[in-house]
Amino acid sequence: MTETSYKVAAVQFEPTLYEKERNITRLLALVETAAQGGAKLIVTPEMGTTGYCWYDRAEVAPFVEPVPGPTTERFAVLAHAYDCYIVIGMPEVDPETNLYHNTAVLIGPDGVIGRHRKSHSYIAEPKWAVAGDEHAVFETPIGRIAMLVCMDIHFIETARLDALGGADVICHISNWLAERCPAPYWITRAFENGCYVIEANRWGLERTVEFSGGSCILGPDGSMEAVLDCGDGVVYGTVDLARARARKVLGEPVFAQRRPALYAELMTNTFLWNPLDFFRLYGYRALPQGGVFEVAAAQFTPGDDTAANLDRATRYAAEASAKGAVLLVLPEYALTGTAPANAVGLDGPEVARLVNIAIRHRLHIVAGLIEAEGEARYSTAVLVGPEGIVGRYRKIHLTTAEAGWATAGDEWTVFDLPFGRLGLLIGHDLAFPEAGRVLALRGVDVIAAPAAIAGRISFGHPGSKVAQNPPIPTGADPHHWLLFRVRAGENNVWLVAANHIDEAKGFAGKSGIFGPDSFAFPRREAFIPEGEGLVTATIDTGTLPGSPYPTNVVRRKDLVAMRQVHHYLPLVRQD
Repeated sequence: MTETSYKVAAVQFEPTLYEKERNITRLLALVETAAQGGAKLIVTPEMGTTGYCWYDRAEVAPFVEPVPGPTTERFAVLAHAYDCYIVIGMPEVDPETNLYHNTAVLIGPDGVIGRHRKSHSYIAEPKWAVAGDEHAVFETPIGRIAMLVCMDIHFIETARLDALGGADVICHISNWLAERCPAPYWITRAFENGCYVIEANRWGLERTVEFSGGSCILGPDGSMEAVLDCGDGVVYGTVDLARARARKVLGEPVFAQRRPALYAELMTNTFLWNPLDFFRLYGYRALPQGGVFEVAAAQFTPGDDTAANLDRATRYAAEASAKGAVLLVLPEYALTGTAPANAVGLDGPEVARLVNIAIRHRLHIVAGLIEAEGEARYSTAVLVGPEGIVGRYRKIHLTTAEAGWATAGDEWTVFDLPFGRLGLLIGHDLAFPEAGRVLALRGVDVIAAPAAIAGRISFGHPGSKVAQNPPIPTGADPHHWLLFRVRAGENNVWLVAANHIDEAKGFAGKSGIFGPDSFAFPRREAFIPEGEGLVTATIDTGTLPGSPYPTNVVRRKDLVAMRQVHHYLPLVRQD
């Protein structure tokens, strides 16, 4: 019988290279402390039994073991004694191939239940380990448990695979570094999948690498329910299976709203090849030259008076143009407001006036509206410029309320403009990690996202005592995690988000321009933390002259290139 609510623990620990017995003894003591504290699921760090920064196969060879093996048996004794479940990280040798893996092992009262071999390698693993090839969810008396190892969670696909497999809890073991933790990627994977993430990170210094600590229990809304900043220790939390199995994101049943028929491109990897060559193959749709440009986002809540909304758009266009912007993004429903009765046709006077605004201020403008086409109504983003109507995008992922009146779109759209390749998303699309990924695979430099997102999309951090090399921030930050920022970084794009702001209605704001590299500090971004207004920022979408390869992460898309596509088939299955 499955327990519906139970105590869990994340163990934080600093292992020492070459001192395997000391590491295991110390980990056993910490795990026993957690078990005595009532934890039914206890998660320990990546490679906690041996340390992490190995030079090569030869150096780690004396410390590898099979699974099951002597080390797993020692933890199994504890699991049996306390009737609990333990996740450990260790270097594994496969006896059949003599290949080494960076492995997470789930151990229960009756021994080894299963393992996860790290499937997305960080820079360190190829020195000694090979990537795993499977993502599994394990059914246990305390629910459905999945495991990921460190770099795995950088990729939207891994946690999504686990969530689609029914995971209530993702046990993420890591040796995370180079940022203040709990890391925004950890938070996002819990948030977008509506499940718990138990994060066990190491801390301390090893071979000049400073690890970030911040082990935590993350709730299904991404909230940091318990955190241990630095030092060895145990942090506790509670898993409520009803919360996990609701599978809600911002109150919406996102797994029922997925559109896997439109996700086929997730099974491709367009960045295996030099993108400057790939996207001009056969002379078809070469990437725009790009360069350095100013872009703008406006934050406001439109009303039901279309003329007044257009007056506001005129003011923001004038302000954006005065600041040198070439692109202005206005919020979802910016022209019409949210009432379906206000729907307009793209050939109507409202859009014609928006085109005139774009012509007058020499801007490209992306604006949301309720579009009427015959009897159908759509949540649409229209792109206009000095050349007229450039195109539109109809929202693919509708909220429950929108599904009562709107027809969902069925096509992703990208546009080539002087400042780069532009993709469009709208509001609730941003709750779905698949959406930004499809556009990234199409080579977009910039995603424009008119939005009307209600709910909490940002969490603060009180500051960390873990030492970091400048300019990595460690101090308190009221916007440590911000959904728009993560969507930009995970896809190596510039994201220009224009959200509604209305505290009474729960609209979150946080509109802005967010950069393509999550680990670039100071952050390359500008946003509006509260109130109405306009924000601008400089973006770079180009490549240095004469270079045959991209010199800019937005064109290389480093994280997109490292995907392990052959794992991802469940993401596009329509059953």
